[in-house]
Amino acid sequence: MSTNKQLLATCLIVIGGVLLIYSMMYDTTSVYIKVVGIIFLMFGLFRATRVWVDDNKKEEEENE
Repeated sequence: MSTNKQLLATCLIVIGGVLLIYSMMYDTTSVYIKVVGIIFLMFGLFRATRVWVDDNKKEEEENE
């Protein structure tokens, strides 16, 4: 289950990064592409950190 969440977060980060790089390469791109890229990137980072925190809590409980 955790690997599916990590995969989704990674995909969102990559998609957001690709959209931002695409918008930087071409000057004629819409502002909406930049906004969507930032939203995907930030949402992916949010989900990734949430998964990492949950994994760390599980490891701490196992060590105790």
